[in-house]
Amino acid sequence: MPQPLLICTVGGSPEPILTAIRELEPAFVLFFCTGQDPATGRPGSDVMIRGKGTPLRLGHDQDARHLPNIPTHLGLSEDAYELVLVPSDDLDRGVATMTDAIAELRRRFPDAELIADYTGGTKTMTAALVMASLDSEGVELQLVTGVRADLVRVRDGNEGALSVSADGIRLRRAMMPLLDAWSRFGYGEAADGLARLRMPRDPALRAELQIAKDLSQALDAWDRFDHATALAQLEVYSARLGRVCGPYLAALRTMTAEGNAKRWPARLWDLWLNAQRRAEQCRYDDAVARLYRLLEWTAQWLLSTRGIDTSDLDPAQIPESLSIGPGPDGKHQAGLRNAWALAAHHLGEEVGAFWEAESSHMTDLLKIRNYSILAHGDQPIDSGKWTSFRDWTDSALIPLLEGQAKAIGLKTLAPQLPQRPLWQQRGS
Repeated sequence: MPQPLLICTVGGSPEPILTAIRELEPAFVLFFCTGQDPATGRPGSDVMIRGKGTPLRLGHDQDARHLPNIPTHLGLSEDAYELVLVPSDDLDRGVATMTDAIAELRRRFPDAELIADYTGGTKTMTAALVMASLDSEGVELQLVTGVRADLVRVRDGNEGALSVSADGIRLRRAMMPLLDAWSRFGYGEAADGLARLRMPRDPALRAELQIAKDLSQALDAWDRFDHATALAQLEVYSARLGRVCGPYLAALRTMTAEGNAKRWPARLWDLWLNAQRRAEQCRYDDAVARLYRLLEWTAQWLLSTRGIDTSDLDPAQIPESLSIGPGPDGKHQAGLRNAWALAAHHLGEEVGAFWEAESSHMTDLLKIRNYSILAHGDQPIDSGKWTSFRDWTDSALIPLLEGQAKAIGLKTLAPQLPQRPLWQQRGS
């Protein structure tokens, strides 16, 4: 098995470094040291590596032994190690310096195993090496430790190298920016990124990555109106997620239930929430296109409750006040405005009052959609136009939809899709 490469921070005590080198027998050692203090002139830890005479002090008081520098004492040849100076108490510069040095080491030895020992040096040097190692591919961490006689130091002669697992830290650091996409409803972005992460060996970490990937995929499917796929994937985790998953599962079951009268108003409500998600992403043309479809589909659904299909009307269903002639295929079909006029005629009461009060407002707002590039024009829709359409939908159309949905028994409407991971929410 090839010998590993050792990366270590050097402080005032040589014992941990000597122990690490003896136990690992590395093919190459990268020492991170401090140089001479510019203010006091006191030597830095680099004397442990290149100091003349006997700079190493092992033991204490009268029992101390003085030895040559570490490479000389251990018989390291000049091509078997390298020294890089880092600031003693500058975390930012320390991380940058160490990251660059580790990258260069990886370039020189692309297939070697890299082990970073962060035992020695100042606290800042230790923190910097851990951070640089976590940000570098394929660097394992270790610590030299042993039996403690007190709270100050490990007893001399009892040191040993301890491998430190950082798989969980690395995984969560990699997952964090991907799961942040949930905050802007970017479930597909999260799912794609999570799928590219390497599956950890540890079963608990594998499960953590798996649920993040699966639920991101489930919500991405939902966001693309693939409710059946979303339901199948969410149901797998229903026991683990508990109550926090309940409202979402209930909504999906309603939207996928063939022959259930509640299915269509539930899907209309879902379209309204979807439009708001697109606007949250500043995709206003997409958002308004969904509001247009919501407005059209609501009229079609209302008419369907009376057995009327706007794509193939029975002439007897068309009142004299409306002029809806046959198309090239001989069918009588109603567009959006005629569909609402038909709904007002056949359903009366609340729907009729809505049409009478809102038909002129509807006409004005439809111009926003009609002039957009996703309809018949070339005008982009900005946040102001979206807000106008949304506010009218929220104040006029949504109350009508909610009222009609409750009339057929749909009393609980779905919540907006989550903006932080479901498994991290209380109540699960």
